[in-house]
Amino acid sequence: MGSHVLLLSSPGMGHLIPILELGHRLITLHSLRVTVLVVASDPSTVQSHLHDQPANVRNLLEVIFLPPVDISPHAGPSTAVFSAVILMMLHSMPLVRSFINEMRSPRPSALIVDLFGTGAFNVAEEFGMLKYVFDTSNVWFLALMVYHQHRPVSVENRHVVDHEPLDIPGCPSVVYDDTMEVYMRPENRVLHEDYAETGRDLAKADRILINSWEELEPETLKALRDPKLLGRFSSPSIYPIGPIVRSVKPIGGSSLDRGENILSWLDQQPHESVLYVSFGSGRTLCIEQMTKLAWGLEMSHQRFVWVVRPPTVHEKWGSLFKLEKNGRTHFDDGTPEYLPEGFATRTKEHGLVVPMWAPQTQILAHRATGGFLSHCGWNPTLESIVNGVPMICWPLYAEQKMNATMLSEHLGMAVRSKEAGPESVLPRNVIEAMVREVMGRDRAEGKRLRSTVREIQRMSNAALDEGGSSYDALSKVVKQCKIRVKEAEERAHGA
Repeated sequence: MGSHVLLLSSPGMGHLIPILELGHRLITLHSLRVTVLVVASDPSTVQSHLHDQPANVRNLLEVIFLPPVDISPHAGPSTAVFSAVILMMLHSMPLVRSFINEMRSPRPSALIVDLFGTGAFNVAEEFGMLKYVFDTSNVWFLALMVYHQHRPVSVENRHVVDHEPLDIPGCPSVVYDDTMEVYMRPENRVLHEDYAETGRDLAKADRILINSWEELEPETLKALRDPKLLGRFSSPSIYPIGPIVRSVKPIGGSSLDRGENILSWLDQQPHESVLYVSFGSGRTLCIEQMTKLAWGLEMSHQRFVWVVRPPTVHEKWGSLFKLEKNGRTHFDDGTPEYLPEGFATRTKEHGLVVPMWAPQTQILAHRATGGFLSHCGWNPTLESIVNGVPMICWPLYAEQKMNATMLSEHLGMAVRSKEAGPESVLPRNVIEAMVREVMGRDRAEGKRLRSTVREIQRMSNAALDEGGSSYDALSKVVKQCKIRVKEAEERAHGA
């Protein structure tokens, strides 16, 4: 009986990509059989991600898309993103149970869910499976989730009402400007309860896996493990197993021509001379923000590749669950109508405007890429780190503002304007200055940023190497799964 692990992903590529990559790692490094259940994601986006996988991965990896569930009777435009995803996952639990019940022997020995899937723990217990959480963010955010339900009312009031920093025992404080939606909407009792319930569920896990590594956030990990600090609230062992990111693979499918054109353009650019600009697939900027960004890029006279998505026009969390459709028009020179007229013509010698999608892993790994302007989701952040690329932070939602502070202030591998956020319109000269600062390879600040991120890159590589902290942590998880399989075999023989 071989070891078999079931992974459950919530909606959004920010959760699905690390779940899939964890599955790949369990297969390639530990020869486990892996099944991935996917809730409410576009199958075409996943198929492109799975393109050209090695035969050993394809033979041991099965990806199943669960039928979509309707949460419209329970959610509307004012529903918080966190609560909307929780609802989708909870309404998918009967489908998860039915799928596990119908699986042929051997059933998986363990269930690994992301932060939104802890409602599946009851199902896992019913089938005698180990229960793991894979937090696809960083340790600081995990600390906030663990502490949320235990925070004293006085601490919350000082943060929410007086806008003082939120003190988390043994961890960096969260300033109000970086705070999560749950603290910006104190009247939303559903959102507060969803956060608290998720924190309670974390304590039920057999292990908490996290997409970070020991050497990146040692003090916060220490606080989570210390019974006098956050350890009194979180009993499961915490296993940092990251950075788990997309590997650089050949471009395939319908994206082949477009991706190769971008990489061919990069091949013609000098070393570390190009700024890559992308805000991911969850949200985008408003037209005014995009206009200022375009002017800032143009004024900087720096080379760039900008992945441009149209401004979001429907409900705020809709783009997390489905792809945008670009039905907008362009100016005569090909400039999208939501950018300044003539932008493509004026920047054609040193810039590349790419609609909707680009091969991000290949771009960040390319020798010509010298900077990354990002919304600071944890996945692109890790991709930037493993490729040694300094960042410009422009956070948009969720924990991205915390990530931006961590990158710019705690780690020192990024620059950030405190004014950059989901609603703010940065002046063009501020954008220009940040671009020049990061892309100035011959200037003191540019050199410092590159030196810092490359040291973090070396640290991340060491964690993943055999004998490294993340390699050993994942090996311990696999060992526990194999012990569970052996116990099941012994029970079967005894019967």
